Amino acid sequence: MRLLTSLLLSAAATLTQAARPFLEEPETGQTTTFANVSSSESSLPNLEDVWALSDFQHIAERHMNTTAYTYYRAAAAGEFSYRNNLETFARLRLRPRVMRNINNISATLPTPILNHTFSAPFFIAPAARAGYAHPDGELALVRAAAEENILYIPSDLSSGSKADIQSARAEGQVLFQQLYLDPLNTTSTTLQIREAESLNFQALVLTVDSPANNVRHRAWRYGVGSADDALTSLTWDQWAELQATTRLPIIPKGIQTWEDAVIAHSYGVRAIYLSNHGGRAVDTSPSPLEVAIEIHQNAAWIFDEVEVWADGGVRYGTDVLKFLALGVKAVGLARPFMYANIYGEDGVRKAAQLLKREVMLDAANAGIGDLKQMNSSWVDVEGFPNAWGM
Repeated sequence: MRLLTSLLLSAAATLTQAARPFLEEPETGQTTTFANVSSSESSLPNLEDVWALSDFQHIAERHMNTTAYTYYRAAAAGEFSYRNNLETFARLRLRPRVMRNINNISATLPTPILNHTFSAPFFIAPAARAGYAHPDGELALVRAAAEENILYIPSDLSSGSKADIQSARAEGQVLFQQLYLDPLNTTSTTLQIREAESLNFQALVLTVDSPANNVRHRAWRYGVGSADDALTSLTWDQWAELQATTRLPIIPKGIQTWEDAVIAHSYGVRAIYLSNHGGRAVDTSPSPLEVAIEIHQNAAWIFDEVEVWADGGVRYGTDVLKFLALGVKAVGLARPFMYANIYGEDGVRKAAQLLKREVMLDAANAGIGDLKQMNSSWVDVEGFPNAWGM
C-alpha cells in the first residue's frame, strides 16, 4: 500500500510539473490595458501606460509583423535555455535586511565599466537588426543611451553601418562594439578591428559562444534563421594574438563555465562576459545567473580580479540586484530594449528609466544602502536548486 501511494504521488508530481505552463509575460493587467494594440502606428499605447519592461514585449508582439518579432524572440531548439534564463531568477531568493540606512541608494547607481563611468549598473547589450522595430534602428538606441548615460554595445549585425552609429553619438559618449571574427581570415579580421579603432569605439566585445550556425526551429519556420553551416574556430591563443594587434580591450562574450572564466583570467582579459547568447546558441546551456553562481562557488576570487559582465533573462530590478550580489559588475539587457525600440528613442529611454527606478526601489526594500557594498549574503545561494524544474 505504501509503495502504491508513493507511485501515485510520484506520478501526480510528474503530471503537475509537465502541465505547468511557461510564464513568459506575467499578467499584471497588460491584456486589458493593451487590448487594442495592432500593427497600426496609432494603436501604440501611451508610454505613460507602460510600467514594466515586460509591457514592451507584450506590445511588440502585437504591433510588429510576425517575421520581425520572431527574429528578436526566437531561441535555440526547444527554447529551454531561453525559458530558463527568465525563470532562474525566481529560484534564487533575495535575503532582505531591515532597519538599514538606505537614504543614499540612488547616489550609488553610477557604475564604472572599463574605467568609463555610467549612470547605472546595466547596459544595452548587443542585439542585431534594431531597424526591425523602428526606422531609426540603432540610432535610437545610441541617442537614448546618451540621454540616460548608459553603455550601449551595438551589434556587428546592425541595421545601420558602424559609421552611421558613431555619427549619432553625443559628444563624449562611450560606445563599445560587438564583433564576430574569423581568425583564419586575417584580412577581414584586421579590417574589422581597424574600423572599430578609427570610429573611436572604446572596446571590442567578441562573441565566442556561437562558432556554428544555431539550431533555431522557430527562426527557421518563419524564415529568419541562417542557412550557413560553416564553422568558425577561435582558440584562446588566437584571442591573445588578436589582442596583441590592438590597443582596444577585446572582451570575450559567452563564458558559460567557471573553468573558462579561470582560463580567460589567465590570459589577462580586462573583463569576461557571461552569456548564453540569449538562449539562441545551444539549447540546455546554463543561464548566466547559474554560471555566476558556479563561479561564486568554485572561483569566487574571479570577481575581485577582473570585471565580470552578464546578460540573459533580465527583466526586473531584482534580477540586476542578484547579479550584483554575486559579484557581477555590469548587467546587460538586449531583447527588452529591442522591444522598447518600437517607440524609438523615447521607448528606449523609458525602458532605462523604468529599470533604474526598479533597481533603486528594490535595493531600498531589500535593505541595501549601497550597491557597491552588496555581497552574496543578500541572496540564498545555498538554497538555490541545482535543477531546472521544468
